[in-house]
Amino acid sequence: MVAQRSARGRDEARSGPAAGTVREHRSMLPLPDAIAAVLRSLAPGDVVTYGEVAEEAGYPRRARAVGHFLAATDGEFPWWRVVAANGRLAPGHEQEQAARLRAEGVEVDERGVSGMRVRLRRHAAGSAVPRRSSR
Repeated sequence: MVAQRSARGRDEARSGPAAGTVREHRSMLPLPDAIAAVLRSLAPGDVVTYGEVAEEAGYPRRARAVGHFLAATDGEFPWWRVVAANGRLAPGHEQEQAARLRAEGVEVDERGVSGMRVRLRRHAAGSAVPRRSSR
């Protein structure tokens, strides 16, 4: 299985105990700028949900806004690293998204990103939400 790391864990690794300051700073940005900052921070092999991008940007419950933002930016950001909460790939772009993710070492099956459903079940049980990574 692919190694995982959390969105919070990544900020904590960068900033130590002050990791929350990254999220607080982003929430002071306008929504599009905050989303762009999160998307730029994604490394090859990272896979996040639309909701995780919104939350890390400081705008929880704005997952649809992330989707609209990505649709309007015409490929300027690594859209292929963002999937639905159940791991499903972007409708109409499944083949290209799967190819890009596989090239970054992410496991993709016919239903989407492998392991996302297991990850979400663990999150529902109260554990941290890990960001999937090939590292």
